[in-house]
Amino acid sequence: MLSKVENQLGAGRILIAIYGIFAISATARATYQLIFEFQQAPLAYSLSALAAMVYLLATVLLASSKLRRLAKYAIYFELAGVVVVGILSITLPNLFNHPSVWSGFGIGYGFVPLVLPLLGIFWLRKVNA
Repeated sequence: MLSKVENQLGAGRILIAIYGIFAISATARATYQLIFEFQQAPLAYSLSALAAMVYLLATVLLASSKLRRLAKYAIYFELAGVVVVGILSITLPNLFNHPSVWSGFGIGYGFVPLVLPLLGIFWLRKVNA
């Protein structure tokens, strides 16, 4: 039987892996969009690049036991970004003719961008980071 600490660390590894996957996918998508499609939707594609940077930062901070306490700032910023961009993409859809990672609260990614920071905050509280 696993101890409480081992369970928390296992959950943390899964969380970090998901953040890493999002960091890679958002970076790849944003890079392509910024290079080849930027003129079509500069705001949406810039926000996708911002999301990619936040996912990269959160991944690194969560993975580092020394820097983990700083991860909450990246994750709270991520949550604020998802909520603000989600609201704006619904209330002012003309700003988002092309979706970003956070548009529609992350609907294009199965709402994982909305749920992921909530899980991150919950896990950080569990491990007292």
